[in-house]
Amino acid sequence: MHVLPVVPWLKRRHVLMLAGATTIAACAPRAHGTLSGGSGMRAVDRRLRQAVTLHEAPGVVCAIGHDQQVVHRAVYGQRAVTPVAEAMTWDTVFDMASLTKPVISAPCVMQLWEQGLFQLDDPVCHYLPQFAAAGKAPVTIRHLLTHYSGLPPDLDLTRPWQGRDEAFRRTMGSAPSRPPGTAFIYSDINFLTLGFLIEKLSGMTLDAYATRFVLTPLGMRQSRFLPPDTWRPRIAPTQPDEQGHMLRGQVHDPSSRRMGGVAGHAGLFSDAADMCLYAQALLDRRAGRQSTFPLRQQTVLLMTTPQQPPGMSDLRGLGWDISTHYSSVRGDRFPVGSFGHTGFTGTSVWLDPGSDSYVVILTSRLHPDGHGNVVRLRHDVATAAALALVP
Repeated sequence: MHVLPVVPWLKRRHVLMLAGATTIAACAPRAHGTLSGGSGMRAVDRRLRQAVTLHEAPGVVCAIGHDQQVVHRAVYGQRAVTPVAEAMTWDTVFDMASLTKPVISAPCVMQLWEQGLFQLDDPVCHYLPQFAAAGKAPVTIRHLLTHYSGLPPDLDLTRPWQGRDEAFRRTMGSAPSRPPGTAFIYSDINFLTLGFLIEKLSGMTLDAYATRFVLTPLGMRQSRFLPPDTWRPRIAPTQPDEQGHMLRGQVHDPSSRRMGGVAGHAGLFSDAADMCLYAQALLDRRAGRQSTFPLRQQTVLLMTTPQQPPGMSDLRGLGWDISTHYSSVRGDRFPVGSFGHTGFTGTSVWLDPGSDSYVVILTSRLHPDGHGNVVRLRHDVATAAALALVP
């Protein structure tokens, strides 16, 4: 396993000097917000501007947290380019795509675990008997949370289907491509299953449970499944659906959309301010500080440390990525042991408990035609941010 170099970190009491708002010329991508001084954060802004210029994404919102405060905020480019151009804003709401997995579904599952409703190494079929089909009887809840179930990446989308009940039938009938515990295969089916498990054990729909027991305690008022029409002007569109209608406020993920927009693997909408609330509360709870995060400290530690089967080199927490081929968002300086996740639409968050830092990058890189790519942007911003926090 290739391990990136560990960088010595600032003591927590180090404070970055904050400068005033910055405005770029009207013909260039725009930036505003609270910006920290120093060449490191200027490097972050240069890379964000470049991403817009090179059409890696039409616009971007970025927030960097350190030492229990947001030390850098930046907003560049456009929220929408068609049918009418709209400037990106700090309060733009994004389709968070697979960030739904660690931000919503994993903590919901772990709340139910804290209540003693199951053990992590229990077979899933103990609670969802239909899941035993197609050789899945040995698959455990831990396998699902770490993506070591052996299940394929997604449900079959080549033929039309619709509705939650049909998604449940297809999920229960899906067959592993590898024996459980033998290979890391990132799979939406894992978290589709966990969404159904949450509903079975709680007696509530996933969106209702998440709102009541995760989002509301955290004060995340701009985050939810199925955003209302009143939010539409602030939502970043993604790309046209199969009928050519621009998706704006409807989840981009095809499986989640066919289910009506609520699923364990995708469907959350959120903005930068709420994601900062989430990241800070998570770091605070993990560090044993006062926090609104709705899980115990030991549960958060469990979720954010390696939980994959013994001998496996792809490191996964319970819902969180630690060190896999998806971890380029960590950059070159955040150490292994930090953790985070990405979303297909262009969203990401990476957190480093050692430096008490996080990086939130929100884009709608699929807008307008599905061709944007922010893989390198995530890497470069994380690297620049980490360097800015090193004395």
